[in-house]
Amino acid sequence: MRSYETIFVLHPSLDEEAVKANIEKFKGVIENNGGEVENVDVWGRRKLAYEIAKVNEGTYTLINFKAGAELPKELDRVFRITDGVIRHIIINPESK
Repeated sequence: MRSYETIFVLHPSLDEEAVKANIEKFKGVIENNGGEVENVDVWGRRKLAYEIAKVNEGTYTLINFKAGAELPKELDRVFRITDGVIRHIIINPESK
């Protein structure tokens, strides 16, 4: 299993319950596909560096996890089809 980090930005129109539900959804994708969530760090609402689709702020969340090589592809797919996700990135911090 490899270490990964993902950071995603949720739309500011989502209320606190919807943000928590999305975080649990992404944790569930990781855990249900053989991964292990190590840390979840909710950074809260912050201003974006640049405007995306007329939105200039969002709720940032960082998740550190361990998983096999195929899980990031599935997680990326789920991020892309989830309404409310403005941006996301999944990296392997060990491969520099």
